[in-house]
Amino acid sequence: MPRLWISLRLLLPAVWIGLIIGLSFMETPLKFLAPGITTPLGLGIGRLVFVALSVAGWAILVVLTLIGRARPRETRGGWLLIGVMWLVMAVESFVIRPLLAARSDVIIAGGDPGESWLHYGYIAAELLLLASLVAYIAVVARRLPRVDVAD
Repeated sequence: MPRLWISLRLLLPAVWIGLIIGLSFMETPLKFLAPGITTPLGLGIGRLVFVALSVAGWAILVVLTLIGRARPRETRGGWLLIGVMWLVMAVESFVIRPLLAARSDVIIAGGDPGESWLHYGYIAAELLLLASLVAYIAVVARRLPRVDVAD
């Protein structure tokens, strides 16, 4: 069973990294370049995409947290990075994204919400989440048994 837990500790963060890069950093800006996509329609699509990304992220984070208790147990460094992931996800889900949703409501209604730091804050949070996921994979990979390959 330890192989399964170690494999999941490597695979799940890698999947999450792919989701973040694909959705946050590729799909989000590209959808507004598609023909026929209006700003309100793009914002509506964005809400659906980010809710799905958030649900997937929370599910992966809960599983990573639970399998951290399985043998071999997670290291202090691994727990620290999981804690960073929990903090970033909480800030994104309960602070930044609701404020962005309120701004998009104003835009969809035809208003102008003015300038905001929120998009930059969300990008910074996603970059911090990506960095913590990459670091977590490195921490887990460092604990893998070394295999000597004969020449």
